[in-house]
This record gives sequence, structure tokens and C-alpha cells, in this order.
Amino acid sequence: MKMVFRWFGRADDNITLKDIAQIPGMTGIVGALFDVPVGEVWPLEKIRALADEVHQSGLEFEVVESVNVHEDIKLGLPSREQYIDNYIQTIRNLATVGVKVICYNFMPVFDWLRSDLAKELPDGSATMAYQEEIIKATTPVEIVERFSEGSQGFSLPGWEPERLAELKQVLELYEGVDEEQLFQNLKYFLERLMPVCEETGIKMAIHPDDPPWSVFGLPRIITNRENLVRLLSLVDSPYNGLTLCTGSLGANPNNDIPAMIREFGQMGRIHFIHVRNLKLNAPGDFYETSHLSSDGSLDMFEIMKALYDVGFDGYIRPDHGRMIWGEQGRPGYGLYDRALGAVYLTGLWEALNKMS
Repeated sequence: MKMVFRWFGRADDNITLKDIAQIPGMTGIVGALFDVPVGEVWPLEKIRALADEVHQSGLEFEVVESVNVHEDIKLGLPSREQYIDNYIQTIRNLATVGVKVICYNFMPVFDWLRSDLAKELPDGSATMAYQEEIIKATTPVEIVERFSEGSQGFSLPGWEPERLAELKQVLELYEGVDEEQLFQNLKYFLERLMPVCEETGIKMAIHPDDPPWSVFGLPRIITNRENLVRLLSLVDSPYNGLTLCTGSLGANPNNDIPAMIREFGQMGRIHFIHVRNLKLNAPGDFYETSHLSSDGSLDMFEIMKALYDVGFDGYIRPDHGRMIWGEQGRPGYGLYDRALGAVYLTGLWEALNKMS
């Protein structure tokens, strides 16, 4: 496996590449261009500049998260053709600098959703939390305002202001879209992309919906084993794969994460994995914890063992972390707790390797 770390760029991250390079076992950066509006082509010169900056720090740049999918593609509007053409050109441009995997999602309007960006835990750390009763009592507009106020001055991935500027209009467009239609729109998107992916060698790795159920009445489809099976069968190509996120899928206790890893890992369809832990209080009520198994509801050893057993040789990153030791930064993306998570996961992998 290759341990990688998400980085939001010099202009919008208080963490430096030098910081990341000092984490034991770290091999690369998961990056993106955050100043290109969703739907537009990522310019080759900007991609090269980012890749060069990462390489100069001694790290690899082989995973992009995310080339966001324009809402017109998800909605299946006629205008999707131009946006898919743009996406294809971006794939070609990324392949030029050696990118191997693109993490993306197909969640309508909202990406990950939380009711609290800085819930204080008994030990004094702060973490992101989700309570369904709070979400149900909040309007989409209020959620956007709450995220803006709680972002600590950083942009939040998947919550770009330009995407949410016409929130009411976009929500109205989704009133006629159900899960079946969303699946068909995803199929169309993947059918257009796969020949280019096979040509360039770039693998598409879809991220599960977070949380894995409908929010604000919007359809969500990447939520459980059955839907993951269907997703992979939409276009049966090794380039159509998964970003298996333990925290996103793990928010539903019915999702058996180690079993999913074994099933889809043996198929060679897990291209990227996000590993994080969370504490499940009740259905629809959870908060994010340290990566340590005993701190949450997910067994990190069993998750890493499943990856080891299927011979996983893809990319793995520590996912959301708490804010600890007085750190101030982008919610979920501080340095310290994610660095601890990376080393913990690397330690489990070393133990599994030596036990074998």
C-alpha cells in the first residue's frame, strides 16, 4: 500500500508539504486544483505547477481528490455533454503528469454533511459530529451558513461557494430525480469516461455518500453493498472502481466494512481507501474519533487485516481527524491527529506483515 495525505495547497492550507513529508511512512500527496470552477477544464500548466511543487518536497502526486462532477451531469441535463467533454480533457491533462487515480463522488448538491463542525469531546479535543434530529430541524440554507461560519476561514471540500450560490434553484431541479434516475445518469457519465480511462491508465474511484442515506429528500445511491455491486456493474471495467471510505459507509452499522473490503478488494476494484473511525451513539447519531479502534465503533485492525488479506497495493490515507493540542485549522483536516492516524495504520500494516 501507499500512505498518502490530503493537502489543499499552499494558498489554502496551514499545513506545509514539509510538515507532511516528515510523517513516517508518508509517500505522497492527495491534491487538487481548488481555484478552477466545477465543470471547467483543469489547465495543464496549473496541474504541472502543482505536481512540480509536490515532487520538489520528495512526495508523489498520483491521486487527485476531487475532480468534482457538475450538477448538470448528475441531473442528466442536455448541457452535461459539454461538462463531460471538459471532464475527459481534465483526465487527459492529469495523466500527463502521472496521476493514477481520481477520487470523485456523485452526491447531489451536498458532499459530506455534519450537524457540528467542532463538537468538544471530554478530553478537550474538537471533532465533527452528525445528529439526524438537528439536520431535520435545519434548512439547507441554514446548513450552508453554519458551515461557512464554522470553517475557520478555510474553504471546505465539496462546499465551494460557487456551487451553492444557486442552492434553491438546484434543489428544485432535483425534485424529479429519484435514485433510479441518478443511477442512470451515473451510468451515462461512466460510459463516456471509461474508454479515456483505459487509454490513459487513470482509474476512477467513487467515494461513498456521507452519510450513507438521503438528506433533505435528495437521492443518494453509493450507500451500501448492494449499491456498490450495482455501481461496479454499470460499466464492468477495472477502471471503474471505489474509494472505500470506512467512516462514510461505517455510519450505517449494517455495512460490514471488512467484508466489503474482502469482496471488492478481491475483484481488484478498490483503488483508494479512506480510513477513519467514528463513534456510533444511535442510528443517525455519530461523531468522529481518533483512528484508534478502542476510541470508536470500527475495528481498525480488522479493516487493515482485510486489506492485507486481499493484497491491497493501492493508496490509503488517514481521513478526518480531531483538532488536538490546540491546533486551529480546517475542520477534520488538522495535521496532528491525521499524522497520528497515519502512523497508527502503518504500524498495524507492519504488524500484519511480520505476523504473516
